[in-house]
Parts: sequence; structure tokens; C-alpha cells
Amino acid sequence: MLEFSKKILQKVSFDKGLFKKELQKSARWISKHETAALKIWALTYFSHYKETILEVFDKVY
Repeated sequence: MLEFSKKILQKVSFDKGLFKKELQKSARWISKHETAALKIWALTYFSHYKETILEVFDKVY
């Protein structure tokens, strides 16, 4: 599921709102261990959405 989430996020990264929506869905669907990995991956590849990523993951934990 983690790899699927990464593919979706890469495809929607052109739109901040859509990226946030898909990131929220992904964070709910995957396990806690995978959530940490997804957060690190997202911050690494989409640093221009840093505030959005941190906001989504603050609400998940």
C-alpha cells in the first residue's frame, strides 16, 4: 500500500489541494510503521509542500 500511495502522490503533486487530499487518505490507510516512512519520503521529495505535509501528519498521530 505504501508504494501505491507514493505513485498516487507523484501523479497529483502538480496541485497542492489534490496532493493534500491524497496524502490524508494515504496516511489513514497505511500502517503506523508505513506512516513514518511515508512522512519522510514526502518531506524528501516534496519539500515545497513542507507545511502541508507536516499539517497532515500532525493530525494523524
